[in-house]
Amino acid sequence: MVTELGLLYLGGMTVLFFFWAYGIVSFVLDVKNKFIPKGRQYLRGRRQLKEEQQREQERKEREEQLY
Repeated sequence: MVTELGLLYLGGMTVLFFFWAYGIVSFVLDVKNKFIPKGRQYLRGRRQLKEEQQREQERKEREEQLY
């Protein structure tokens, strides 16, 4: 036979479990929808800067060869 304290404990643990699960799901969705796109954007920007620097360097080398 379950006592009132046991029922209260099971109810409390059930409520805490749902908040715990909600927190995990929210964290996963935040990572998926916020952090991963920002990381991709950062990497894309770094690649573009590197390509622009490389093009600028090649342009300077061609200019120096012309003179």
